[in-house]
Amino acid sequence: MEWRQIGKTGLNVTELGFGGAPLGNLYAVVPEAEASATVEAAWVTGRRFFDTAPFYGYGLSERRIGDALRDRPRDQFVLSTKVGRLIRRGWHESKAREMFRTSMPFYAAFDYSYDGVMRSIEDSYQRLGLDKIDIALIHDIARDTHGDNQPAMMKVAMEGGYRALDELRRNGQVKAIGLGVNQADVCLDTMRYGDFDCFLLAGRYTLLEQDALDDLMPACAARNISIIIGGPFNSGILARADAADATYNYELAPENIRARVRQLVQACARHQVSLPTAALQFVLAHPVVASVIPGARNAAEAASHHEMLAVKIPQDFWTDLRDSGLLHPSAPVPATTA
Repeated sequence: MEWRQIGKTGLNVTELGFGGAPLGNLYAVVPEAEASATVEAAWVTGRRFFDTAPFYGYGLSERRIGDALRDRPRDQFVLSTKVGRLIRRGWHESKAREMFRTSMPFYAAFDYSYDGVMRSIEDSYQRLGLDKIDIALIHDIARDTHGDNQPAMMKVAMEGGYRALDELRRNGQVKAIGLGVNQADVCLDTMRYGDFDCFLLAGRYTLLEQDALDDLMPACAARNISIIIGGPFNSGILARADAADATYNYELAPENIRARVRQLVQACARHQVSLPTAALQFVLAHPVVASVIPGARNAAEAASHHEMLAVKIPQDFWTDLRDSGLLHPSAPVPATTA
């Protein structure tokens, strides 16, 4: 497994990591034994970068990942988690709109303040049962989460939350700080406020959409900021293209997205290439990308992601995509040959 550096930090992560959202029972319940087996499969196949968040199952994902990694040598893996939500006891109506099928008796409340971020880190230590967090990311600070309230939330996050993370980094308690978001524009906005090491960007640089090549990727390259790719399958549609319930941006995929995916499927058929395999390999070709972290809800899915990286995709496939207008003109592609 190749290792890549996060920004200027000297911290290295495996190019294929593990996304912990499914272990928070995203969309469907994952039994405890299966959750443990899934992390084990990721470890066995060489992954040493694991991402989670308090929001994922209201603490469930952090607890499960901590349980699965606790007996591993701590200097052999990298762990990232997120701040911006505090997990509180009881029920809140927001849970009805969220996608975690969990019985954990908690809900998530936004808090991007200095004190809120410091408390979030301490709470994460308790849930993880681990004494070190390597990467801390400000979670969901874009308009897709906050709507018209986003500017106010951003102000609190940059004046308070960023100050807390920067302090933790300067004190050596975390090695890297950044954002974990679903929109590229907020990454560009925050560059004006602070010195970030990485952005975990979910769904905005994929085989389906590459607008980030116009602005975010060049800006990150100029500042030596790494991108961690979350949602390489656009929350499902690139892994389950033919499924009636395939999701895009965590909702049922609209027809315009399905139409573009059908074009990708046709190109894959012409070259006998698996669409999920192409999607996973594509994002790693960009030099600012440090890691891709697909989620998995069982051991077989986790193992399959490792197998996808070993497949050799013919250059003719990428040429076909570019000629068909399915790839951005400047998009780097894997330098592999059949």
